[in-house]
Amino acid sequence: MITLGEDKIWSFFDDSKPDAQIIPNATVVRKAPGHSVTSYLDLATKVAELQFRNPDFVLMFRGQNTDYLNHSRNTALKPTLFRPSKGTKMPPKISVLVSRYKTLASAEKSLVHLYRVKGMKEPERLERHRMLRWAILQHYEVCPTPLLDITHSLRIAASFATKDATQDAFVFVLAIPNLSGAITASAEAGIQIIRLASVCPPEALRPHIQEGYLVGEYPDLVDPEQKALFKNYEIDFGRRLIAKFRFIPKEFWKDENFPEVPQDALYPNSREDKLWSLTEGIKISQKL
Repeated sequence: MITLGEDKIWSFFDDSKPDAQIIPNATVVRKAPGHSVTSYLDLATKVAELQFRNPDFVLMFRGQNTDYLNHSRNTALKPTLFRPSKGTKMPPKISVLVSRYKTLASAEKSLVHLYRVKGMKEPERLERHRMLRWAILQHYEVCPTPLLDITHSLRIAASFATKDATQDAFVFVLAIPNLSGAITASAEAGIQIIRLASVCPPEALRPHIQEGYLVGEYPDLVDPEQKALFKNYEIDFGRRLIAKFRFIPKEFWKDENFPEVPQDALYPNSREDKLWSLTEGIKISQKL
């Protein structure tokens, strides 16, 4: 039996070495510029090494066209509700949080109502479980929520990173506790993970195609008062960052055996995705 904490953590985070390196904590990764990869196969090979060397974690991915840094110059991976307002790197003020939570509550009510009106499957589940409502509102970009989008698919994450990238694109690798069911809550890690394919109805194509997951704090940050019990740096999934990769999209996707996922496939809308149509109705009715 291995004592918890005795295992080494292996990472890729810069170009100082071609192979994986041992790190003491996530801050090393967050401050680094990212490890350069030349192709999807190069990325997949290095992620395979990460999973082999870090067997205690499930690896999840997030792709971005920018590495957003906080005021300490560390990579910030915050849920939309807790991100700084445009033009600043400072946490949102309490008045902003109150407004965002009110918007979220209003969107939840509209979602429950339209879910029944449109005849979606098992509306009782949505009414009973706040996390399911948040998951749908976040994944369909209705309004800011306390959840962060991630995926189990490396190719999906790299394709998301490519979208609108003007220079380097980034794939962030997060270390997640072992999963168990539709919603996994880890009191030890202080996070919960929602598997969207298990909580969204079959009419919702987007989360199934994207192999989408969401992560949030555990227990739930249900209002500004609950959020006030946490320091701002605690509500940042950069703290779970185990590796950071960067690539040049034009070079990265040259191998025809590993093509980029087209944007129309990542975002099936309109007639193909009934939940997309429903959530668009919420945006219009709430003027979100």
